[in-house]
Amino acid sequence: MSDANKSVLTGIQEQQGATFMQDGDWYWTVNLGDPQAEYEAIRTGVSLWDVYALQKWEVTGPDAVAAISRVFTNNVATLAVGQVRYGAFVDDHGLMIDDGTVYKLADDHYWVMVNSDVFGEEITGASPDADITVTHRTHQMPVISVQGPGSRQMLQSLTDADLQTLGYFRFLPERVQVAGVKTWVLRTGFSGELGFELIPDPADAETLWSTLCGLGARPIGLDAVEIARIEAGLIIMAVDYQVGETSPFDVGLDKTVVTKTDTGVRGRDALLAAAAAPPNRFKTLTLAGSEVPEYGAEVFHGDDVVGAVTSPTSSPAHGVIGLAILRSDVADNGTSLEVAVGDGRVKATVTDLSIHDPAKLKPRS
Repeated sequence: MSDANKSVLTGIQEQQGATFMQDGDWYWTVNLGDPQAEYEAIRTGVSLWDVYALQKWEVTGPDAVAAISRVFTNNVATLAVGQVRYGAFVDDHGLMIDDGTVYKLADDHYWVMVNSDVFGEEITGASPDADITVTHRTHQMPVISVQGPGSRQMLQSLTDADLQTLGYFRFLPERVQVAGVKTWVLRTGFSGELGFELIPDPADAETLWSTLCGLGARPIGLDAVEIARIEAGLIIMAVDYQVGETSPFDVGLDKTVVTKTDTGVRGRDALLAAAAAPPNRFKTLTLAGSEVPEYGAEVFHGDDVVGAVTSPTSSPAHGVIGLAILRSDVADNGTSLEVAVGDGRVKATVTDLSIHDPAKLKPRS
């Protein structure tokens, strides 16, 4: 494993029995020996996920709002300090190049957290004359994701900050003490559960991790996260959407695309056209049987191919399921379809995008 892109938490996770995988130049924890127990920690307890490889960018300067708005589909101009918005990042054709979150620290100071380490080139290329400074902060901002129904209670025992009043998709714009460590506290996550994300200084990350483990939080990896995020209807770049090919409307991001206000986003005409008549919808399929289809498996309505399963899994709670991009005319809940599995097909039924929590009440709790 290259030290250049190794998490500051790699060492302690190795001691805890973690295995890792490489994605590009970055490394992610796969599991720590018991993916099933790790999944259960997300859903019933408190889980810890090292999100070091999430790409963190700092955008500052008088033109920060305009420059971010040029590539981001959600409304940056109306963000309050301490507020977060999720959305798609698009090209000149209104097609996705990334997805992620924008955090407002001040009128001229934002964080952008995305998948790609080329975001800096995208934002400066889209607004070459903007008075901004764009800085890659991934190595200075380790993220510890603390997710699960017990996460607030555990963290509240370690800080004087009032986490009960910290709303969903809000964050504390000043660092606070958590277990004696100066930390940014974010009310965000990638689990479909109540959760928080913590950003300590790199030198303090292992101390904070160890303290949380000592209180019963369970470290997890991608094996558990994959099941949880599919149950919650959450997307991954290059899996559920392809760069430069997929519209935000193809993967259920309708609410994150501002259409009533001209924010200056590039590709606006294409986005408006897609919003008026989306050709595809993003839904969950429940599949008969126990065999999990391949990623990208074709979906059929009769003899017609009407979509593809982008992310399949075997869910402990729901059986075999899969996120799928479906032609709009066959995407209503309850519609019977078939999915290619092995040399044949199995019956599938369309249901809510988030099968785990259709109204997404749990992360807001």
